[in-house]
Amino acid sequence: MQDDTDLDALGVNASPQADFQAVLGARLARRGLLRGAAGLVALAGIGGGAVATTTRAALAAGASTLTFPEVPHGPQPGHAVAEGYDAQVLIRWGDKVLPGAPDFAPMAQTASAQAQQFGYNNDYQAFMPLPAGSTGSDHGLLWVNHEYPEAEAMFPGLDRKTMATALTREQVDVTMASIGGSVLELRRQEGRWQVVLGGLNRRITADTPMRIAGPAAGDDRMKTAADPQGTTVLGMIGNCAGGVTPWGTVLTCEENFDTYFTGDVTQGPEAAAWKRMGLTGKANHGWARFHDRFDLAKTPNEPNRFGWVVEIDPYDPNATPVKRTSLGRYKHEAATTALTPDGRVVVYSGDDQRFEYLYRFVSRDAFNPNDRAANRDLLDHGTNSVACFNDDGGVEWLPLVFGEGPLTPANGFRNQADVMIDIRRAADLVKATPMDRPEDVEPSPTTGKVYVVLTNNTSRKAAQVDRANPRAENRFGQILELTPPDRDGKPDHAAATFQWDMFIMAGNPADPSHGARYGEGISPAGWLACPDNIAFDARGRLWIATDQGEQQSVNGIGDGIWACDTSGPGRAVTRMFFRTPTGAEMCGPAFTPDDRSLFVAVQHPANDDPTTTYATPSTRWPDFQEGMPPRPSVVSIVKRDGGVIGG
Repeated sequence: MQDDTDLDALGVNASPQADFQAVLGARLARRGLLRGAAGLVALAGIGGGAVATTTRAALAAGASTLTFPEVPHGPQPGHAVAEGYDAQVLIRWGDKVLPGAPDFAPMAQTASAQAQQFGYNNDYQAFMPLPAGSTGSDHGLLWVNHEYPEAEAMFPGLDRKTMATALTREQVDVTMASIGGSVLELRRQEGRWQVVLGGLNRRITADTPMRIAGPAAGDDRMKTAADPQGTTVLGMIGNCAGGVTPWGTVLTCEENFDTYFTGDVTQGPEAAAWKRMGLTGKANHGWARFHDRFDLAKTPNEPNRFGWVVEIDPYDPNATPVKRTSLGRYKHEAATTALTPDGRVVVYSGDDQRFEYLYRFVSRDAFNPNDRAANRDLLDHGTNSVACFNDDGGVEWLPLVFGEGPLTPANGFRNQADVMIDIRRAADLVKATPMDRPEDVEPSPTTGKVYVVLTNNTSRKAAQVDRANPRAENRFGQILELTPPDRDGKPDHAAATFQWDMFIMAGNPADPSHGARYGEGISPAGWLACPDNIAFDARGRLWIATDQGEQQSVNGIGDGIWACDTSGPGRAVTRMFFRTPTGAEMCGPAFTPDDRSLFVAVQHPANDDPTTTYATPSTRWPDFQEGMPPRPSVVSIVKRDGGVIGG
């Protein structure tokens, strides 16, 4: 987060629809917590007392299929990984990505250099085997999102409150070149990974030309003086999580794009849309001082061109990225895919803000596994829908289609482009269920169940609490488990209704006030707070990355990676595997197909104090050299004996 603004509070949904916690309360009161989770108990709070620490540790050791010794909570200036594993810093902010890129010079940065170097605040990652279509695990491409710049940590002499007016033109352009994404060619040799400076490597930035496709392409609300056709845009912003398509492209998600625009948000035809999306016009990046497209008075349609899912082909460095407007415009967190029994493509995504929604897109046409080119525009045609959670354990998917229900001209919608541009308002009108910051959404590769991560919601009021859910001002978050119905022996991800259960309620089970609930046998290091990104290994075990923000000092634990089984005696028994350095968020866990390597992204190290500056960081990870700032980095993890991660 770049300043003291609470990004999760901007544009908060004012919908009167009952929030998710109220629904959860009624749901759990009627059916009992964790209906489908044999062996799960309440470790603290309502329904059970705390289990003795020694008993929990003993149970965890015997119950879980995960055999690694746990890492202690921390935090510490450096990172830590479970005993028996090696964690190697693979690439850092400023390291070379393109052949011929200059060495990183932190006191003499230029935009042209940064556009050839690894960007800032690495987030979502995807390992793509080479050659394309293979399952190789020793040679591949790593896609990495670069979410946002932190100028006060990138350049000397700045602070969060004044940098909007203090940044020079060159510094602004460096920050614009520092975001977007990187494609890296990697090779594993003798158990260690290295970046190959080859022709497949690529940097995508806030200035990379992109095509706009789908229902909003060419719409009047997408047109600008620089793009009178409304079909081309420069760059992507706030790319947080993402996903991979069955045909081997990356889906990267624009999240907090609203903080880059400056101007009076109360004037003009887009004022209501700006408010619902959370634009304040008080951006602290300084971009509008030098680039008119970020000045709302000069280019009022420019915000409509961000907040999309972008499809990128990592195997073709010349391929133009495409913003797929059929997937809707909001603060996307994740765009993970599944196939229906008849071969259509489903994309799940959450809107990462308090009281926002969970979405699902189902393609009109089926995936063609024999013709990669035939799938090029598959995501431009289909139906987007939003989730409504019922207290009987059902999930209804409510279609967001122009002309259906309230999505009509009477409510201000001219066409499907309006529905997708203003999808939050469309979801309000169909009465979707407001959620607690929906983050990652991942279908299990072994069961087809869908896991929805809700990071936290400290804005929930005491009036929303009931007997089964005693967590007002939820600081800890939870994970839901959604079950699609079976069709012909396969999960039907396109079904109109699912079932849902609670999987984990995060927090410290030793503190009854947290109301935390896990599997039987959680250890003292096993509890977590603020789940964010998740990934599955090939056995279907869940690996959870956390993002506590400035709550790290309050909770007294660092962010990191926890893992657990999703079935059997070790179901929801989380165990801590990796810990970030102080102030850092854990992002983007990604496995190789053989599960013998895990890549994790360490974002914004030293960001545990709002007064942190370039000169006074709380850690100088990963270099620990005087004069070298802390650097967001990718870490590759392997087991020393060459075995499978997790055991």
